Amino acid sequence: MSSITISKIVMYAASMLIGSTGILFTLLNRRTDKQQNKLYLAMLVILDINCISEILAAYNHQRAVVSSAAAMAVRVGHFSYFLLHSILPAIFLFYVLSVCGANFSGKQKRYILLTIPAFLIEAIVLLNPATKWMYYYDRDMVYHRSWGLMVIYVLSGLYMAMAIFILLFSWKALNRKRRAALIYFFTVGILGIVVQLLNYEIRTELISEVIGLLGVMIAIEIEDDRMDAGMGIYNRRAIKSDMHTYIVSGRSLYLLCVKITNTEIIKRTTGLDNTEALSKLVAEYLRSLVPRYYIYSTNPDTFMITLIGTDEEKVTWLADTISERFEYPWRIGDNDIPLKALIMAADVPGRIHSVSDALYMADSPVPKKLDKNILKGSDLDYLLRRAAVESAISRGLEQHNFEVFYQPTYYVSDSSLHGAEALIRLHDPEMGNLFPDEFIPIAEQIGLIDDIDDYVFHEVCEFIKSGIPAENGMECINVNLSVLQCMQPAFAEHVISVAESIGVDKNMINFEITESIAASDYSALSRVVRILKRQGFRFSMDDYGTGYSNMQSIFRLDFDLIKIDKSILWSAEKGQMGQIILESSVRMIRQMRRKILVEGVETEHHLQMLRDLGVDFAQGYLFSKPISKRDLIALITKDKK
Repeated sequence: MSSITISKIVMYAASMLIGSTGILFTLLNRRTDKQQNKLYLAMLVILDINCISEILAAYNHQRAVVSSAAAMAVRVGHFSYFLLHSILPAIFLFYVLSVCGANFSGKQKRYILLTIPAFLIEAIVLLNPATKWMYYYDRDMVYHRSWGLMVIYVLSGLYMAMAIFILLFSWKALNRKRRAALIYFFTVGILGIVVQLLNYEIRTELISEVIGLLGVMIAIEIEDDRMDAGMGIYNRRAIKSDMHTYIVSGRSLYLLCVKITNTEIIKRTTGLDNTEALSKLVAEYLRSLVPRYYIYSTNPDTFMITLIGTDEEKVTWLADTISERFEYPWRIGDNDIPLKALIMAADVPGRIHSVSDALYMADSPVPKKLDKNILKGSDLDYLLRRAAVESAISRGLEQHNFEVFYQPTYYVSDSSLHGAEALIRLHDPEMGNLFPDEFIPIAEQIGLIDDIDDYVFHEVCEFIKSGIPAENGMECINVNLSVLQCMQPAFAEHVISVAESIGVDKNMINFEITESIAASDYSALSRVVRILKRQGFRFSMDDYGTGYSNMQSIFRLDFDLIKIDKSILWSAEKGQMGQIILESSVRMIRQMRRKILVEGVETEHHLQMLRDLGVDFAQGYLFSKPISKRDLIALITKDKK
């Protein structure tokens, strides 16, 4: 056996080893269920069989002249090589289509037309033993190429050209990794084919193709960065990538969102471990209904399902089936845990026009006063509203559409002016007036809450600097702090620098922290409160009586004032139990030597109740609703006169 033959066999064996590695990895990781997985695996199997065929032909080539068995082995090796290898370009085209988001079940006639050149190629190969159109052997078993081989190269080149066209057409639908992987395969594969076409003795075709597919495997087929390993389904990154591909490529599909709505209660009552176990149970159940590669987890309590090539009737059936399952408890160990779920169904691109729309569905808070378990069609209009509010927030910061309103606070004893609470409003030219309850949660999710908070704080500081509040008897202005704002690493330092740059009396600023924030983030807040109080700022606890706080921790934050929520006052007016709660709250806060402000004072009876209890301050519509700065100035000036 010559050294040239040995080098060829070694080359084919190395190619087969690389291909076998890819096959083994694909099977071990169970990446065989998607259409693109099957096409990729088929290409690797064909290349491995091609390597075996070429090893068989190369090993028997020198003995083929004197041995009929060796000659038959050469013929069989070459024939099987061409029979299988000739359909690789067609398979690769369909692989590119699959990666780019094509739906093979929809336009079947179009895809059948794409297979016609492949059938023509296979016909030439199958007829070659009789026609010698592709290749033939002379008496010395020397291999010669014929015109048919050039036809096959041209048709294969046509497939590659179509694949390149699809790649360019779908360029925006692919992420960077997928683009790079397919370009890598094209470059390496075509280079090897061209070299072997120019000189048949340089066998670079198989090694270049298998190396190209190895690059495809690393960038596309290995999906560890797209998987939620614990649940065995895709993660948030995957839904963003896949929805981008579907929308840009013009795919029509349905998107089903399953949102578990009572996970917070489960965390408090049973612990985080049970919540994660429940998420896995739900994921397993969904996998029993649809293939796992259509299911995504955007967070532990929200699942997204893409339904491609289906109709509204099937989507409705699936939504009803999932909803019915949530009517029964989910069992973990010896415990039966009830889960509540909201299911939303929307069509793409009818209602879902972008990746942001899809994520709105997953991330948006559940609408209040909801009497349905399944939302679809016009039920999802609130998603459009949310998108519009997001645009209004961005527009408001750019066009200065935000305005700070103030609601005055008063002494209970004589109804004289005490201060005011700063409240943000948004006047959008398209949507009209928007209130904080709607746009603040959205601003927090899209990362613009810091800009809004800074705007409010600057406006309050400038108002205090004007001297008008102090001249008219206001002791302080209350500024609400959001969770995200408080948790910023340099928040305290930022507040101090702003106040000092404007030159404001820090004692005139009273920061309000809600009870729920104080309870959940005590350790971080204690540092903020300690630093700012040393500088002269005041602090209040807002919405007392609405959370699940640890009383000792809250009062260790050294609040100057406690604001009792209006619900406690209104309950006290309705019945004896409410009155007991109000009286006990006031007594306890008094014993801890904190000032007390009660919200929601709307009647003289409310005010008299608070006077009888010795409450310090009151706030509510009896005195004033939230008003603009100009109206506040007019009000307090009138009061002073």
